[in-house]
Amino acid sequence: MNGQQTPMMKQYLEIKAQHQDAFLFFRLGDFYELFLDDAIKAAQELEITLTGRGQGEDRIPMCGVPYHSAEHYIARLIEKGYKIAICEQVEDPKQAKGVVKREVVKMITPGTVMEGNMIQEKENNFLAAVTWFEDGSFGFARADLTTGENMVTLLDGDIDEVVQELSACGAKEVVLGSEWQEQAVLSLKEALPITISFEEASTIPEGYEQLCESLDQKKLSRAFGRLLHYLIRTQKRSLEHLQPVHYYATNAYMKIDLHSKRNLELVETLREKKKQGSLLWVLDQTVTAMGGRLLKQWVERPLLSKMAIEERQEMVQSLIEHYFEREELRDELRHVYDLERLVGKVAYGSVNARELVQLRKSLQRVPAIFALVRKLENDRATSLIKEIDPCEELVDLLERSLLDEPPISVKEGGMINDGYSQELDRYRDASRNGKTWIAQLERQEREETGIKSLKVGYNKVFGYYIEVTRSNLHLIPEGRYERKQTLSNAERFITPELKEKEALILEAEEKIEALEYELFLALREQVKAYTRPLQALAACISTLDVLQGFATVSEKNHYTQPIFSASRTIRIIDGRHPVVEQVIPRGEYVANDVNMHEGRETLLITGPNMAGKSTYMRQLALLAVMAQIGCFVPATEAELPIFDQVFTRIGAADDLASGQSTFMVEMLETKYALAKATQDSLILLDEIGRGTSTYDGMALAQAIIEYIHDEVRAKTLFSTHYHELTALEHELTHLKNVHVSAVEEQGKVVFLHKVVDGQADRSYGIYVAELANLPKQVTERAEEILAQLEGQATALTVREEVKAVKDEAAPTNEPTQLSLFGEEMDHRTENKKKEIRNKNEIQEEHPVLHALKSIDVLNLTPLEAINLLNELQRSLRNEKG
Repeated sequence: MNGQQTPMMKQYLEIKAQHQDAFLFFRLGDFYELFLDDAIKAAQELEITLTGRGQGEDRIPMCGVPYHSAEHYIARLIEKGYKIAICEQVEDPKQAKGVVKREVVKMITPGTVMEGNMIQEKENNFLAAVTWFEDGSFGFARADLTTGENMVTLLDGDIDEVVQELSACGAKEVVLGSEWQEQAVLSLKEALPITISFEEASTIPEGYEQLCESLDQKKLSRAFGRLLHYLIRTQKRSLEHLQPVHYYATNAYMKIDLHSKRNLELVETLREKKKQGSLLWVLDQTVTAMGGRLLKQWVERPLLSKMAIEERQEMVQSLIEHYFEREELRDELRHVYDLERLVGKVAYGSVNARELVQLRKSLQRVPAIFALVRKLENDRATSLIKEIDPCEELVDLLERSLLDEPPISVKEGGMINDGYSQELDRYRDASRNGKTWIAQLERQEREETGIKSLKVGYNKVFGYYIEVTRSNLHLIPEGRYERKQTLSNAERFITPELKEKEALILEAEEKIEALEYELFLALREQVKAYTRPLQALAACISTLDVLQGFATVSEKNHYTQPIFSASRTIRIIDGRHPVVEQVIPRGEYVANDVNMHEGRETLLITGPNMAGKSTYMRQLALLAVMAQIGCFVPATEAELPIFDQVFTRIGAADDLASGQSTFMVEMLETKYALAKATQDSLILLDEIGRGTSTYDGMALAQAIIEYIHDEVRAKTLFSTHYHELTALEHELTHLKNVHVSAVEEQGKVVFLHKVVDGQADRSYGIYVAELANLPKQVTERAEEILAQLEGQATALTVREEVKAVKDEAAPTNEPTQLSLFGEEMDHRTENKKKEIRNKNEIQEEHPVLHALKSIDVLNLTPLEAINLLNELQRSLRNEKG
């Protein structure tokens, strides 16, 4: 910027220099103004007009947003991952000498937003901090400023582990230290859409030691300390609602990597990124915001402890059995507001009287909720509420202090109940009596002057006045009133008594507003003292809400309680995909069994496109997730092992941002599964190898199957169109072929969506093309080409085998051991020739005879058998004709 700086711009630049990574919202009057590069960038992002200040070379780019509607613009920037520094006037302009003093009063970042449209009701808003140590480990801390929740863990591994943990908690922002190398920071940016911030201090700040008394590792303390310092520096206000930090071990939960979480659509759909259509959408029968957030956490972190899972199942079963109590519980919970975030606002200093009334109404429901829990006669349920304080004293305080419908603003009065403060009651009495006196004065003056239209009014400029129209001025006795204001058709007057009452009324109203604000601030401090009991109560109610939600969805959708196998057995009878069955017409979903045990560790799935292979695979993974969060599952019977990890490679997607093709993404995801999986894991691989040439892909697919089968030993579902791989069933002892059945009727394919043992004979890709309404000319030509290719493949096979026999029979220069029978080599050659002749005979035999020989009778349904016989008979009749 050229030229001499104005004092105001000098002040702006000094403050901006301290907040280089944020948009500086600089308060000027009724607007927040942005200057220079901030203005240019904000104008583009917010689509607002870019103006300027000054002329010529000294012209400064500038844009602004109104103070009263700034939240909308801030929310849009936060959603895009930016940070905002709010700079306000911190002294009275009337008392300022020179430029009014301004300071940044708080920072708003994606991980520290507290209210408004920037936070989702049923989602946490986590801020994470990661400290990298020289031994390669990471201290990982996270906090939700809106609820005060704090958690910390230690990660041993590489950057991938950090990425997975950030993804698992859905952190919007991560705080790092200078120990992070530039390349590692870039890796985080490439892997996740996350805002990155920096904080060097990592010791526990003074006054916050009580939050981390449970931590006994310096690494964990440093990670949490970094998080606290960042919160203190950005928020610049009380953080008393922060809860004591809770340590969690990542190996206590099922690990679901970032790609698998997306592929399985656990919390949002793959394409549209919406909740509807996800597993969370199906399971969410919670009626409180707190319950919704806890459910999302449970879905993203299924348990590994059989005991903990079964405790949840026991509660769910009890709630299913007590239908009427459960329905009453749901009704009571509907009246409970978001206690966690209300408590956060109390401590943060942003709560208003209307929100404290919401707190009161919520607490008034607690006794009824606890009474219903006791009616369940379940020890687990009773123990859940045993140590919880219902905060009855706080309920009494809020009932005595606040009106039922206070205004949103806390500075305009109208919040505090009569009888709560004697001083406030006196002022109110003066105000009310004064207004009564005004009303009486109006009636008296009308009677004494005979002017029926005379009125006593008020405005902020002139105060109270007596108004008489011009046509009635002659009726006023001489000297009765003192002229105050002349209007076009009326005159306004005052009297000494009116001015006296005016002073009394206005003074009372002014003191009422000031006193109510003081009383409200004192009340807020009293409520703050209940922070810990309220947070414990909120945790209890949210748990009850999730469990009743499990009971509700399980009963509604006819789910069954799964049992857990110690022998790694999977036995699912009539299993259903929880999401798909909700989006197709009732009764049309085809249920399927899954049987996997020691002799069936890997299922190789073949079958037509669109027949349901991917659905079948995802179905198993979702049932495992549902079982391990304590919910019942969509099946008639279900026995499952407890899986430590789930890996999926389903669907094709390019990662164009990092320059990776579909095939590269496929290989990287497969490599991650092969490197991380154990025998207690579940692996789902769909169409591996299709992104490269046929032989390359088939070779890779077989090598991957063999590696999983021999080395990893995880339960694996592997779907493929490489039918040649079905021969592996004879080579790999723990692999079995299954296929999704289909039949042809009158030249059309009917997908039965039923998975049965055995291999599919073809993929029916051309039929799927017909379903997609490709031009008939294209599909007919494809049929011709397919017939030619299959014929060439058969002829090529025969030629290759004849050549193999000739090569084997050809003389070599290598010495051979003499046989006890002189004609051994001749016999071998002759046997090979007979083998080829037999194959040729098979190729030349009647098509109907060949078809009959290839039928797997034991795996035909009655309907399939009848259809097949009809086809064969029609073929013979046509031949005779």
